[in-house]
This record gives sequence, C-alpha cells and structure tokens, in this order.
Amino acid sequence: MAPPILILSDMHLTFGGSPVLEGLELSVSAGERLCVVGRNGSGKSTVLKLAAGLIEPDGGKRFLQPGVSVRYLPQEPDFGDFKTTLDYVEAGLGPSDDEYRCRYLLEELGVSVDADPSVLSGGEARRTALARVLAPKPDILLLDEPTNHLDLPAIEWLENELSSLRSALVLISHDRRFLQNLSRTTVWISQGQARRLDKGFSSFEAWRDETLEQEELDRHKLDRKIVREEHWLRHGVSARRKRNQGRLRDLFDLRDQRRNARGPVGTVKMAAAEGAASGKRVIEAKGISKAYGELTVVEDFTTRIVRGDRVGLVGPNGAGKTTMLNMLTGALAPDSGTVQLGAGLEMVSLDQRRDSLDPSWTLADALTGGGGDMVSVDGNPRHVMSYMKDFLFAPEQARTPISALSGGERGRLMLARAFAKPSNLLVLDEPTNDLDLETLDLLQELLADYSGTTLLVSHDRDFIDRVVTSVIVSDGGGMWSEYAGGYTDMVTQRGVGIEATEQAKAEKLKSASMSNRAPGKKQKMSYKDKYALENLPARIDALQGEIEKLQTSMANPDLYRTDPAAFDKLATALTTAQAGLVAAEEEWLVLETLKEQTEG
Repeated sequence: MAPPILILSDMHLTFGGSPVLEGLELSVSAGERLCVVGRNGSGKSTVLKLAAGLIEPDGGKRFLQPGVSVRYLPQEPDFGDFKTTLDYVEAGLGPSDDEYRCRYLLEELGVSVDADPSVLSGGEARRTALARVLAPKPDILLLDEPTNHLDLPAIEWLENELSSLRSALVLISHDRRFLQNLSRTTVWISQGQARRLDKGFSSFEAWRDETLEQEELDRHKLDRKIVREEHWLRHGVSARRKRNQGRLRDLFDLRDQRRNARGPVGTVKMAAAEGAASGKRVIEAKGISKAYGELTVVEDFTTRIVRGDRVGLVGPNGAGKTTMLNMLTGALAPDSGTVQLGAGLEMVSLDQRRDSLDPSWTLADALTGGGGDMVSVDGNPRHVMSYMKDFLFAPEQARTPISALSGGERGRLMLARAFAKPSNLLVLDEPTNDLDLETLDLLQELLADYSGTTLLVSHDRDFIDRVVTSVIVSDGGGMWSEYAGGYTDMVTQRGVGIEATEQAKAEKLKSASMSNRAPGKKQKMSYKDKYALENLPARIDALQGEIEKLQTSMANPDLYRTDPAAFDKLATALTTAQAGLVAAEEEWLVLETLKEQTEG
C-alpha cells in the first residue's frame, strides 16, 4: 500500500463534558477509497472536520504531506457573500486549477452559473457545493453526505464522476448502494475510536456484527472474573495479606475497566401502530392527467394498488413525484381521469421537509401535542419519556427545542410521531433522509412486516430494492410506467441504467447537432460541449491503449485452458472498452462538426 498522505494520530475531543473521540487513529493513502460509518452522534462528521483541519482536537496530531491538496464538503455549505454560483465555485480553485471546469460542472449538475446562491433550493445548494470541491480535482476529497438532496440521476452521475477521479475519497453517507459502489476500505467510528476494515462497505455489516458479538462475550467473561475475584475477596483474603495485596489491586482495576467500558449504543425500538384492515382495493387510478399551464406532469396514467402493496415512486427532481403522490392519495384532483380510494382507509403521512414540526416546540411538545406528559400510541396512553427512549432520545432532551435537534434526530422524531397513530396506509416522502444505517435497517424491517399498504418516495436505491413490491417511474414528458420489483428490477426491465449513460449522451448530442443544422439557426456550443471536446482525445487514446493491453493478454493461447474465468473477465472488459471507444469517437465527431459549424 502507498504511504499515507494524511494521518490523524491519537485524537481526543470532548464536547460538553462528554468524550466524542478517545485515541482515534486514521490514515489516508493516495487514491484510497474509504467510507466512514457509525451511528448518528458517533463523531463521523467531527472526524472529517479534523481531517480537513477545521477544528482543533484536545489532544493528538494531524499530519498532511506537504503539497497535498484537500477539499471538504460540509453537510450545510456556507455561501457567504458570493453573488453567483460561479463566483463561489471558482473561489475553491487553486492557482494552477482549470477555471473552465467550474462552468462544466455547474452545467453538468444543472445549476445556472449566474444563479444567486442565497436563493438556491436544497438540491441546488448541494450541487453547487459539489462543483466547488470537484473542480480542483484535489488529492483528497472529504465528502459528508454528498447524496443529500440529490435525485437518482444526480447520484448516479456523481458516482461516475468520483469513480473517474484519481483523488483519495473519504465518504460519509447513509446511501448503501453509493458506499458499496465506491468504497474499498471501511472505517467504523464506535466508542470514540476508529476501527478499520480493509474491505469495502459490502463486507462491513457482517464484520460489525461479529465484532459486537465478540465484545459482548468479552464483557460476559470480564463480569464472571469480577464475580470470582469478589468471592475471593469476601472469603479468601485473610490469609497471606501481603501476598494478596497485588491481587486486590487487580480486582480494583477490573472494576474500573468494567465501569469505564463503553458498550454499543442502543437501538431504536420501532413499531407502527396498525389500524383496522382496509378494503382489498386501496387505490384505483384510471387515465389520470395533471398539467400546470403548458407543463404536463402526469398524462393518462392508470394503476391499481391493493392491500399489502408497497409501491415506490422514483424519478428526477421536478418530475412530479409529489404531484403523483397527492393525486393517488386524494389530496389533489386530477385534470382528467378518476381516482377511487378504498374503504376504511386510515392514512398517516411523513413529509420530507418536516413542515409539520414547529421549531419553537420542544421534543416533548412534538410528541404529546403540547399538553401533559402522555403520548397516545395506537390509542393507548404512554409516558412521553418512555416513548422517547424507544427512538434513542435521552430524558434530558425532553425540553430541547426542535430547532436544536440534528437532522437525524428530527428524522427519528418524525417517525415517532407518524408511527404513534393507527394506520393502514403509510405515505412516506423521503423517510431515509439523515437516518443512520442501523435505523434504516429497522425501518426496512418495520415496512416489510407492516400489514397495511405503503407509498414510498425515495432516492435511496438500496432501500427501494429492500422494501417495495413495485416501482412507478417517470419516463419524462408526463409519462409514467409501473414495473414489478424494486429499483434494480426496474432498471433491468427498462434496459436503461448507468451503463447507458454515455450512449444516451451521444444520442442527445446527435439530436442537438441535427437541430443546430436547421437553416437560419445560429450555431452555438455549450460550456459542457467545449469541455468534452477538449478532453475526448485523451480519453480515446486511453481507451485504445486499454484495448491493446486486453487483446495482448487474451492472445496468450494457454490462458483459456488454464484460467477460463480470467479469460471471460478479460473478454467482458474488452467488450466494454470497445463500446466506450465507439461512443467516445461518435461524440467527438458530433462535437467537432458542431464546432466547425459554430466557427463557420
């Protein structure tokens, strides 16, 4: 392995009297792909801030190899007094960085270069902040929840972009699929320390469970040893007092060790209060359409949802997922077509913006409705302190204002409020935002066991795969289609996924080129076109070199006989490289033609 270019050594940090980090060790090597995982509040974001040099530890050292560039993406970007998004992104460049890349990234991410940063939506702010840290192509990228507020196309684009960079990556994310696709090393922040697994996230959860089981066994052995030593203290210490002083000190040390041991954080006890069963037919929509002016959001869509179905709605931001959801649940009337709701429906909704939470409320007020100390759970009274503990809230947080809660805590509060009400139809709009992986597991299990019906809007591909029975997806232009299975099943049935990205871009460029050839129309190249044209020759050369190497390796006459699996792997890689070369050459040809027309 290459030598580390960033080292955090023996890091100690305390907030408000409680230790967050105790002797943490972390190293990052050039080109390493590392993900940082742990429960909400374990100190993941703090570790990234220490790595970025933004906060000073109480103890320990940070080493950064001279000349190494670092860029840090916070969860909440600060746009300061910048007048435009382009100004903000360019301010993150180094002296030798390519200014042209700033415009390319903003255009690729769908953000105007002249937009005022102070009025950006959450998604636009996240995309702008991503452009700022990606533009310099730094040696180390520290990314804290980079997929927050991004839609599925943007998440998949970001995966491709990060995969193409030579930068070392340190990622925090609740998106399992994102971590599985990008990570090669996993760092688990637990009990104030960093535990390292030299494998990607896909191997983490099994390793974590084995580690926790072993620690529980070790605690049990320590408890038994203390019991034996205490028995000796009561019945055997009288003889040989001087000789037994050392053993007595050892007992005191064992007690201290057990007292100071930091066990695993508790788990959320999540359960949904279920109402009476609804009718067999829950929602039946026939030929529904909805338009706002000239913008058609839904056109002639038909579906039938029955009791027990778990339906996911996916699509890019602005496709109309919320409009579709509102029409299906009867909150919004369609322009044409009909929606019939089944009998006996008891619906509970969870909105992604958490608009129903008043920032001036306390945690207890939000659960009890502002009166008394009891919360109604499934129609039965329960003390608010007891119910808070089920969702990992400490008793002292009861009077904490909502505005002071973290994103993960507000997410758990919304779930606590929603699941206290009896229901047979759950409508969940981005329920996974800010939740840690363990809470996501429990939410997934709850929805799998829920006997009612679920409508789910989410950009988390893994969560969709684990939960839903069918997917309604936007095809663009107001058209929607429904597919059986989860997100991966939908991609398989449609035949469109990440692999089709380059081909889709080439087709789009061809279409744009043909449009630009129309008589009397002024020819124009976008910033993205210019950037692609400058970089395509190097990419074509790289693909040609890769193809030559693969063909040379496959020319070995003994390879197929001695290692057929390796031969098949080379053949697959060759096919992929050749397809990439064809797409790149076609794209270059289209752009070069467009450039000639523009200059002419």
